[in-house]
Amino acid sequence: MIDLYAFATPNSVKVPIALEELGLDYTLHPVNVRKGEQKADAFLALNPGGKVPVLVEDGFVLTESAAILVHLAETTGKLIPTDAQGRGRVFEQLFFHASGLSPAFGQAGFFLRFAAEPQPIAIERFSAEARRTLGLLDAVLADRPFVAGDSFSIADITHFGWLWRRAFPGIDFDQTPHVARWYARIESRPAVQRAIARTEALVPQD
Repeated sequence: MIDLYAFATPNSVKVPIALEELGLDYTLHPVNVRKGEQKADAFLALNPGGKVPVLVEDGFVLTESAAILVHLAETTGKLIPTDAQGRGRVFEQLFFHASGLSPAFGQAGFFLRFAAEPQPIAIERFSAEARRTLGLLDAVLADRPFVAGDSFSIADITHFGWLWRRAFPGIDFDQTPHVARWYARIESRPAVQRAIARTEALVPQD
């Protein structure tokens, strides 16, 4: 049995997408980060870092969305290539996301929407970096149908999460047509649509 603790966040949605693509049964538990539920003692016992998602499988607790995706791919033998070069391309994109695209998008959104006082320098810095990293991804997708090559993989799922929430940092696809084409292709996958629906349903309808 797989239990997944998550909310409608860019990192959370990645795991339901992988689980739906793999056809694995799971129970989705909402952790409303808007109300601070990620800081509750019960949740901190699972992840002292106080972040979603968290996967629990037969007593094995795993945090960090990329680590969870790798674990699921490794244990099922799916969504990741078996050859060394193919795997290298997947990990290249995972690390690019973790070190570049994700923090740029996250910081741009934070300073744009949540800073106590306007921070023009920070907004411009991180917005420019978000656009730059998206441009790099666009260049990658100019030569291949998926971000790590010819096959859909956990690398695509990783990038999709933040691009699904691109409105948060105020980013669009106007200057990145290859990303736009790729995104539409991923979004149309039935498993992705099911995962998005389940993830969005975690948000209370007040």
